Amino acid sequence: MWKGRFECETSDLVRRLGESISFDWRLYAHDIRGSIAHSRALLRAGVLNAEEQASIETGLLAIRDEIERGEFEFSMDLEDVHMNIEAALTSRIGAAGAKLHTARSRNDQVALDVRLFCREETGIIEAALRSLQRALVEVGMRYPDTVLPGYTHLQRGQPVLFAHHLLAYVEMLDRDAGRIADCRRRLNVMPLGSGALAGSTIVVDREAVARELEFDAVTRNSMDAVSDRDFVAELLFGLGLLGVHLSRLAEDLILWATAEFGFVTLSDAHTTGSSLMPQKKNPDVAELTRGKTGRLIGNLMSILTILKGLPLTYNRDLQEDKEPLFDSVDTIKLLLPVIAEMVAAMEVNEARTSAAAADPFLLATDIADYLVLRGVPFRQAHEVVGKLTAFSLKEGRGFPDLSLEEFQSFSEVFAPDVVALFNVRNALEARQAIGAPSPNGVAAELARWCSALA
Repeated sequence: MWKGRFECETSDLVRRLGESISFDWRLYAHDIRGSIAHSRALLRAGVLNAEEQASIETGLLAIRDEIERGEFEFSMDLEDVHMNIEAALTSRIGAAGAKLHTARSRNDQVALDVRLFCREETGIIEAALRSLQRALVEVGMRYPDTVLPGYTHLQRGQPVLFAHHLLAYVEMLDRDAGRIADCRRRLNVMPLGSGALAGSTIVVDREAVARELEFDAVTRNSMDAVSDRDFVAELLFGLGLLGVHLSRLAEDLILWATAEFGFVTLSDAHTTGSSLMPQKKNPDVAELTRGKTGRLIGNLMSILTILKGLPLTYNRDLQEDKEPLFDSVDTIKLLLPVIAEMVAAMEVNEARTSAAAADPFLLATDIADYLVLRGVPFRQAHEVVGKLTAFSLKEGRGFPDLSLEEFQSFSEVFAPDVVALFNVRNALEARQAIGAPSPNGVAAELARWCSALA
């Protein structure tokens, strides 16, 4: 593409290897916005006159409109979105278009475009994330009294409210939103004006450009500015961890929707049938969520691997930042609304959750606490209840079916009031600590999240 010192044309294979227009074309709006701001800076610096700047801005806006209408023809020979737009502009308005690249490089130009892209997309993602939180809270409010077992090691542990389980994901998603907001704050620093790596002898007012483009500040080191992709890695980490949380939610829903659990029924709109087995109702949305998390993690590994061996400053390897970035952004933007829709439409089978939560062994820890509150050291109480559990299993009778004398054969501390423990509602109401699943505490949390997400 570049003439100058080169005496022969670029190989077709090299052209195919080096082109990025097939994917970076989607930066066009950010590229044009940055170029307009740069043209105004060149006007202030005396490089352009008012007529030239006006023709540049009008030409760029016309190109943007053509791209949005699908009427603009991108050329692979021009490598990337920047050169495609600049070449089209110059062909239309002449010498003024050729002046636009004064005092900038494609290095700081692409660094600007990618920051603008990330800033816009993080806002969209955060809004979709909040919608999913709202869906989880609303389902929790639909089933405020539903109880199910809480699990460790996928073994029944203790009873919890269904809403408390959903609120655990609301908390995870809130941390995800915080990470994305933190990333947006760190990336909102403007690199334009850094040139190829050492700025330019033609000085433009970078701070004025930053204000126009709504950046909080300008970068302070030109070498770092053109080679920094920390913000891409940080965003991909945030999206990767968000994907992990979505995958964990999906796994819970997949288990709960099985005949073995039967805790929830997913809507027909969010499940599929089998090509062979007519009775099947497969949780494909949840499974695809779980599967797509792999690509989110892979995209993070891709950018970290690209960056790890690069000397300062810009290297062409950095072209490879965009496809994993675009893919992760697109994947998350697809997943969040469909998961929110699936969660909102699911129904809870309260008969099944209640039956599972009625398992008397879920209250074993409460029995140990009963002994502790009567002076028995916890480790001793733990041992007593362990032996009591083994006896109950051997006898084929649950705790409520054992006599007081049988309880007292394991510890004389047991008294007639031990029977009050065998009530799930009592067990939940006793969990009064902040963050525990008492009905009052969970209701307060649901109300707090409703207000926060309003």
